[in-house]
Amino acid sequence: MKKNIILLSSFFLGFVLIAGCGYTTRSMISSKFRTIYITPFVNKIDISREGDAESKYKLYYPMIETDVTRYVTDKYLFDGNLKPTKEETADLILKGEVVEFRKDPLRYDDSDNVTEYRISLVVNISLIDAKEKKLVWQEDRFTGDTTYFTTGSQAKTENAAIVDALSDLSRRIVERTVEQW
Repeated sequence: MKKNIILLSSFFLGFVLIAGCGYTTRSMISSKFRTIYITPFVNKIDISREGDAESKYKLYYPMIETDVTRYVTDKYLFDGNLKPTKEETADLILKGEVVEFRKDPLRYDDSDNVTEYRISLVVNISLIDAKEKKLVWQEDRFTGDTTYFTTGSQAKTENAAIVDALSDLSRRIVERTVEQW
């Protein structure tokens, strides 16, 4: 009898603990924000700077700012918590600039050929409350990245890796926006 009471109490306590975890799939963003305007990202990558050891892997990728804008807009549409709209009717405004595009080698084979790279897209972003003209948050050097192999069964092209990095960056930007500030 005592064993049954202990077992039942343990089961009840376990159920209460699991039910009280507080996990939710809904957005933590305030209900007053329903729409967002994504300003076209600006390319601020400095291609005129002299090369040095630190900037060895910094690259210029033509029209990357257009791709970032498109991927971020598409990710907001997919997420559904904030609807992309015109600037005049938006509750929030997202501003961004692309400041770096890197391609870093990660692995080499026995002949010193690169077999794995990391592509990183770095942006500065800020979110503004359009109605109150107030900065909600700002993130400098916000990064989306991916790695890819150049050989073997997992090999992919650089363009495919750039698409993956764009997807990662846009996912992170949307998550940063809709999660609790």
